[in-house]
Amino acid sequence: MKRRNLTDELTRRPLVCDGAMGTQLMAAGLKPGSCGELWNVDNAPAVEVIHRRYRAAGCDLLTTNTFGGTTTSLERHGLAARCDELNRAGAAVARKAAGDDGWVLGDIGPFGGFLEPLGDTTPQQLHAIFLQQARALAAGGADGFVVETMGDPNEVAIAVRACKSAAKLPVIATYAFGHADGGAFRTMMGTTVADAMKAAIDAGADIVGANCGTALSLDDYVKLAGQLVAAAGKTPVILQPNAGSPKQVGDRLVYAATPEDMAAIVPKLLAAGVRVIGGCCGTTPDHLKAMADAARRNVTGNGRSQRSSGYA
Repeated sequence: MKRRNLTDELTRRPLVCDGAMGTQLMAAGLKPGSCGELWNVDNAPAVEVIHRRYRAAGCDLLTTNTFGGTTTSLERHGLAARCDELNRAGAAVARKAAGDDGWVLGDIGPFGGFLEPLGDTTPQQLHAIFLQQARALAAGGADGFVVETMGDPNEVAIAVRACKSAAKLPVIATYAFGHADGGAFRTMMGTTVADAMKAAIDAGADIVGANCGTALSLDDYVKLAGQLVAAAGKTPVILQPNAGSPKQVGDRLVYAATPEDMAAIVPKLLAAGVRVIGGCCGTTPDHLKAMADAARRNVTGNGRSQRSSGYA
């Protein structure tokens, strides 16, 4: 089966993205502080198992294990010289798990610093950093890119343009939001939802939205969904909530939302106009299965058959 273009598929049905990768890697034995991207080469079967669990849960989109795959992030582990290798391998292992009818998103996280004048990285330097990672992800078999967990709209714009320069593939751009006055939401840089969406769309993002969040409840994510859709206009919106707001238990952050809790907000997100749902911190394949099932029920409950909606 030949995969449709990702954005074309969104005109037919909502899509389901996967959930957290880092916590799944740690559950599989990755030690805290270690480089998860190195497992794309050194322990690829374990990474593939995580991808396959999400795929079996009903996720249409698999996100590569490359969140910290820029040279600047890899340098903290002494691995900057292996940027191309680790990102190609990350895309290849996700591609193997996705199958013929699943999509692979090349994951690009924040580069770990600040642009001038807050930092010493120029826009030109940052473009080159993101361009290198995006080219490697495309070479490994990614069907699109997801620029995620961002706070600075300038960084987002540079990352989106770098992805567009690397390959003719769809680009998703998502921010992390927290509470602001009056029931609004802002990024860590103080950017409003409207300004964040505009920066991503103006840069060429094909899908925009949010993942993660600071101390947001599931009800907050539903409110955020409406603001994202209103700000995005005709551009499709993605939302990947955490499993609720975490609580500190000893030296760990515990996310208390159950799969059933996450499934309960899916109809509300879809009703708000969200076209891609998924999970972020604290979510597991069990959470995503419940969400995918809820999305399927919501579509079929609106008078469309499972087969015509694209769900198998």
